[in-house]
Amino acid sequence: MADLFDTGAKAEPAKMQPLADRLRPKSLDEVIGQEQVLGPDSPLGVMLANNSLGSLIFWGPPGVGKTTIARLLAGESDLHFVQISAIFSGVQDLKKVFEAAKIRAANGQGTLLFVDEIHRFNKAQQDGFLPHMEDGTILLVGATTENPSFELNAALLSRSQVLVLERLDLADLERLAQRAEKELDKPLPLTPDARAALLEMADGDGRALLNLIEQVSAWKTDEKLDPAALSKRLMRRAAQYDKSGDAHYNLISALHKSVRGSDPDASLYWFARMLTGGEDPRYLARRITRMAVEDIGLADTGAHRVCLDAWETYERLGSPEGELALAQAVIYLALAPKSNAAYVAYKGAMKAAKQTGSEPPPKHILNAPTSLMKDQGYGDGYAYDHDAEDGFSGQNYFPEDMKRGVYYLPVERGYERELKKRVDYFAKLRAKR
Repeated sequence: MADLFDTGAKAEPAKMQPLADRLRPKSLDEVIGQEQVLGPDSPLGVMLANNSLGSLIFWGPPGVGKTTIARLLAGESDLHFVQISAIFSGVQDLKKVFEAAKIRAANGQGTLLFVDEIHRFNKAQQDGFLPHMEDGTILLVGATTENPSFELNAALLSRSQVLVLERLDLADLERLAQRAEKELDKPLPLTPDARAALLEMADGDGRALLNLIEQVSAWKTDEKLDPAALSKRLMRRAAQYDKSGDAHYNLISALHKSVRGSDPDASLYWFARMLTGGEDPRYLARRITRMAVEDIGLADTGAHRVCLDAWETYERLGSPEGELALAQAVIYLALAPKSNAAYVAYKGAMKAAKQTGSEPPPKHILNAPTSLMKDQGYGDGYAYDHDAEDGFSGQNYFPEDMKRGVYYLPVERGYERELKKRVDYFAKLRAKR
């Protein structure tokens, strides 16, 4: 019985195949990069050495070898390779795959099912894999560019090992370029600087590099092209960025931590990366305002005002001029004195409020508008602070059965240095009274 999703289609003549297909590795030791996954002591290396390959989830950016490695694993393990894409496959397609795998299993042949973009399947579809994984009908290898922790069911993750595949570095890309030149039987018509620029254009994506090389190798030129000539003929590959995906959260985390780390250059870089990826500037305006109140706080009481003014300026100017105001706010935040004392104090107070949520205020600070309330002791003994020495009575304002909490601990930075003096001053007066 032939598989609808088998990849045993009639091969194209070698010269008609794209370069990326012609250079597809024929064994695992030909794979460039991913040593952390394929090395002798790596998870896959140990599995293969012990003939104990289990279900896997490959997590990584495009063009780093997820499909290729899955195909080679099937060959190494003597399993029938079936490939589907979650984008184009539905429930009926999966049923056909499972039925064919059962027939194969009955005849003594195992099946490695490779599911590209597995995170695109909904919960019910993901659950559909489980019984077939458990009874050995299929060995599942899923591939995803999104964080499996967020996109895949816990049940599926518990039956699989997640392996992280990384972007190819420049050394890996150079090895791939040399392999391509050998296949094409000619060097690329580029100066060393242009060659370096070509590798940068690929942005860690091996497939993208081979597509670029295929274009460059087709040019008829008697001279080696420099970076300027290369950039005129080729467009840089768009950076990987999904405004609702993992790259979005990784980059905003990088921006936030760069601001917190008082590095204006790194902060601007990640800010620019998000803008060039197509991020909504309003989202960035909201997030940098959050940074102002979380990480600068009362150390610079004007920081959040700078952010709000920048946000309003963006709304009035629009793009691209308005982004400059946001960039200025990012620089201001990076160089501002840092304190999360108010943020920590707020969280501490919230925790205490949840733990003591039914405790009433002490009676001496309650108003007594009726005689009954006065008879109950409301307002009895309240000291009016303006009449006290130094304008400070030192009374207790916490619930009577609750130990006094200390939440706000200002730091010796920026304006909070002055606030700390006040906190210490009132603490000393309170101890006296």
